Amino acid sequence: MKISFENVDKVSALLTLNIEKTDYEEKVKTALKDFGKKASLPGFRPGKVPASLIQKRFGTEVKAEEINKLLGQEINKYIRENKINMLAEPLPNEEKTPQMDFETQDDFTFAFDIALAPEFDATLSKKDKLTFYDIKVDDALVDQQVQSFCQRGGQQVKVETYEARDMVSGTLTQLDANGDTLADGITVDDARMLPEYMKDDEEKAKFTGAKLGDVITLNPAKAHGNNATELASLLHITKEEAEEIKSDFSFQISEILRYEPAKVGQELFDQVLGKDVVKSEEEFRKFIADDIKKNFQGETEYQFTQDLREYVLGRIGKVDFPEALLKRFMKLRNAEKGEEYVDENFEKSLPELLWHLAKEKICDQLEVKVQHEDVLETAKAFTRLQFAQYGMMNLPEESIASYAAEMLKNEQQAQGLVERTVENLMAAKVKEAVTLKTKEVTLDEFRKLSEKK
Repeated sequence: MKISFENVDKVSALLTLNIEKTDYEEKVKTALKDFGKKASLPGFRPGKVPASLIQKRFGTEVKAEEINKLLGQEINKYIRENKINMLAEPLPNEEKTPQMDFETQDDFTFAFDIALAPEFDATLSKKDKLTFYDIKVDDALVDQQVQSFCQRGGQQVKVETYEARDMVSGTLTQLDANGDTLADGITVDDARMLPEYMKDDEEKAKFTGAKLGDVITLNPAKAHGNNATELASLLHITKEEAEEIKSDFSFQISEILRYEPAKVGQELFDQVLGKDVVKSEEEFRKFIADDIKKNFQGETEYQFTQDLREYVLGRIGKVDFPEALLKRFMKLRNAEKGEEYVDENFEKSLPELLWHLAKEKICDQLEVKVQHEDVLETAKAFTRLQFAQYGMMNLPEESIASYAAEMLKNEQQAQGLVERTVENLMAAKVKEAVTLKTKEVTLDEFRKLSEKK
């Protein structure tokens, strides 16, 4: 077999393979022999079909299959042994590949277009200066989180006098035009309302200072902005019936419920963190501050990676890509989406491709190695962050590990976690390789900085 590799330009090449009969003849004989052991044709017992008939019926098909197998093996071997930095996959060059007939030909020529990665320098050293932003966790942030936990851990209590955001319960009775109870009208014995969220200010104001036992005359349709769906839910009637309701109702208050946040104390500490994890407000606030710091770390690390990307790509500048070949490949991979997809997405894909290639070079330079345990830790960290958003900070470690393992079973999620792990490990190595300046910023400053970038 003869293989030739010819550079067409700096970012594309032509790979040509000349396959002769001696390259595949024995493979075809072996494949036909193995096929004959299992073949079953009418009039013959399995495995007893004459070799001549096997050759006649299946020889050409097996020959083509073995040549294609050999072709794939030799291409991969050549690219691997010669360390060709290739983008995408080899694309058949139909112009330089002669017409072939597997039945009559013995020798074959195959030509492939190869998209080559552009050459550029992404080496990092102490000459490179980067900034890492450290978000300051101040008392205001801790206070905000404490209040959030108090809100989540609160409960409804019965009160005597209505205040904004209280829930009121009581009996709603439909009235006639004279303000008297309407015969055969609607009565709801356990109606519940949140006056604060009524759409009409005049109706809402009727509840100001109301007490248990008070009777208020209101117009539910007006209060709910003539929303038939809301009115039907309140009056326990159909939407169609609600559209006809315009009358006043009397409402006798039987219960007023107010949501009271939990108080800062041991009961709240145990509810949020687990029993006796902390035993004082000072310890509670320190735990929260440390947790906020840990959660911010993901954001600051991500921002550092984005800044690193911007810096490296800016330093590399414009590079040449084998655009025609890459467009061909993108079109093949997205055949069902058509030319428009390629036209809309090709230019946007080039910076992503360049950053991917740059990351590979940086990881090679800094000897970044990713193990399964590293990916699992990334999945665990992501899981902890998700549950922390719902105030669940004391989830057992075995539960965290279980959720993380489930995430890794999803191929798409697993790929994203692998990429994040690579970037995290790379960022850690980069910080040691470059001249790093750590700058402390407030959360607002960091948010503005991130939005600007």
